[in-house]
Formats: sequence, C-alpha cells, structure tokens
Amino acid sequence: MTYFDHNATAPLHHAARQAWLEAAEKFIGNPSSPHRVGGRADAALEDARSRLAGMMGCSPHDIVWTSGATEANNQVLHHFAATLPPAATVCISAIEHPSVTESAEHYFGARVRPIPVSRDGVVDLHWLAEELAHRRPGLVAVMAANNVTGVIQPWEQIAQFCRRWEAPYFCDAVQWLGKESATGLGACDFVTGCAHKVGGPRGVGFLKCPSQGSFKPLLFGGPQEEGRRAGTENVAGVLALVAMLESRHGLLDEQEARRQMRDLFIQRLVGELPGVEIVGASQRRLWNTVAAMLPEVDCRQRWVVKLDKLGVAVSTGSACSSGKEEPSPVLLAMGYAPGQAGRVLRFSSGWETSEKDWEKLLDAIKQAAEELRALAPV
Repeated sequence: MTYFDHNATAPLHHAARQAWLEAAEKFIGNPSSPHRVGGRADAALEDARSRLAGMMGCSPHDIVWTSGATEANNQVLHHFAATLPPAATVCISAIEHPSVTESAEHYFGARVRPIPVSRDGVVDLHWLAEELAHRRPGLVAVMAANNVTGVIQPWEQIAQFCRRWEAPYFCDAVQWLGKESATGLGACDFVTGCAHKVGGPRGVGFLKCPSQGSFKPLLFGGPQEEGRRAGTENVAGVLALVAMLESRHGLLDEQEARRQMRDLFIQRLVGELPGVEIVGASQRRLWNTVAAMLPEVDCRQRWVVKLDKLGVAVSTGSACSSGKEEPSPVLLAMGYAPGQAGRVLRFSSGWETSEKDWEKLLDAIKQAAEELRALAPV
C-alpha cells in the first residue's frame, strides 16, 4: 500500500521505535519515585524537556507532557474557561482542528468569535486586528498550518498582534512540527504538538504554556508536571517524540526537493485530469500536503475507496456516498459548497515518500477517474 495520509498519522519511524525501546528498557522507574531508578527516569524526562525547549526557543519549565495534542488543546481551553471573566470572548479561527473548536464551543458557547478565512484558507488578519483593538478577546487561537489544506497561517504576525494588545495567543503546531522549523514557536504563549504526526508513537504530546502564574489543570490526582498535569509521564514516548523532532529537523534542508516532487505531481494532475482544482493553490503550504477538488463523478462511489482498492491510502474531509460524514468544516469556512467539499481529497506525504510514490498516486487517481466515469449513469 502506498501511503498518503501522513497528516492523519505517520508510520512509526525506526528511529522512534529504537528510542522507545531503549528508553523502555533503561528507564523502568516512575519519574515521581524517590529512589535512584525513579530519579534516572526523571532526569531523562527533564533532558527531553530541555531539548524540546531548545528547539522552540522557550524555557524548559514551559513544557508540559501530555497524552497527545487533543488533550493539550482541551487543556488550554479548560484553563481559560476557568480563569477568564464570565463575559470574556475568545477568537478561534474557523479552520481549527475539532479538538480546539469543539472544546471552545463547550466552554464558551456564544462567546466564541470565529476568525474568518479567505477562499484560499488564510485567516483574515485585518478582521483580527480590529477585534483585538476593539473587543480585547481573552484568547486568540490560530493554528500554524492547516491539517486539511496544508495552508500556512501567519502565526508569527498573529503572535506580534497579540503581544501588542496583551491577548494570550494559542498556536496548535501539530502539522507544523517535524515539517517546518520549530524555531520561534516559543514566542507563542501556548503551543501544542504530538509525536504520531512526525513518525513517533501514538499517545504522547506536549503543551507549551507560561511557567509563571497559575494554571488550571484538566487532570487531577497527582503533582506531576509541577501540578499542571496529573498522571505518570510516558517517559519512553516522550523520548521517542523528541528524538523524532530532532531527526526531522535535521532534514529541513531537503524541503525544497520534497516540494518539487509535490509541485510536479500537481502540475501533472491538473494537466492530465481536467476539472481539478487545488485548494489554497496561491498560498504558502506545507511541502507535503495537497488538497485537490477532483472532477464530479457519480457520488455513489467514493474516491477514497476506489483509490484504496488501487493500493493508495488517502483521506477526505467528507464522504459523499456514506450518508454519515459531513463536509469538512475547514472547506465550508473557505466558501466551498457542500457538494464541492465532498469532492476534495487530501494527499499528505512524509519525508520517506519518493517520486515513484507520487507517480503511483497520479496513476491511481487517473485510473479511478476512468472507472468512476464508467459507473456514472447515462
């Protein structure tokens, strides 16, 4: 199977597996235990904390280990729900991951102010600047790069805006980390990330938050993480996470070659399959991501299923034939009609994806299109 769904989860990389196995064998103690075995596990955890902080440019004390980005995202919204005044509003971009948008709706309801985005999927900076100047929201949440389209958001400018108006800024960097440089993310007040999007194990992530001042934890029952997150830390998972981020950062000078593979695929796809539209084509996007609205065919057959049978794994924000899945909120926020959103497929590669893999994907799409057209009613 040729795998093009790295934005959902990346295959476990051998470096992460090796780091996990070594840590699981070497650091067997609970980091909170007072004996030397526990102390060695705690020291390994703190070393990993310092290494991640060094990549991001923040204090090691700002890093809290979690079970993943979903927990970390919920933790941020929980904290602000417990600390903001009852009438405070929060600005959440219309294209955030559901773990952010649904958490915000749960805690803040009508006090959520969605930040609009352009047809190309970039947040409206003018709208946000006006909101910061006149309403002074209690929190601004805008991701670094979108998981559906790969469109890169102006997170550095947003961080500057928020500093100027003294509004906390929360940046979900799940798709950014391991594909782009982590340098500068430490300037954001809150940052979340996880391991399994970059080739690490599932079930481990982190939250970067200010170490000074009070923090309202989501989980209770232990003093771990300086009282900010109860529960025994996943030492082996943490070490695998940091090892993978360091490994991926060592590949950043190869981005251009990977981007050229993607762009050649796009050029051929648009040229050889009339009616294709690349979502966010005019904007900076992650080098690994292509969101393509494919030609309209009989929706009783799913594109993703056809491609799966042809040996290629891809994903889609909606399934027009299932009767169960809704169109992607990201695409709807960008102004795509539900029928159009139902024809968008996401192809997301990894560092190990080859030019031959992209060629196989293109061939499979063209073959699927022919088979779907043959099945369409006259």
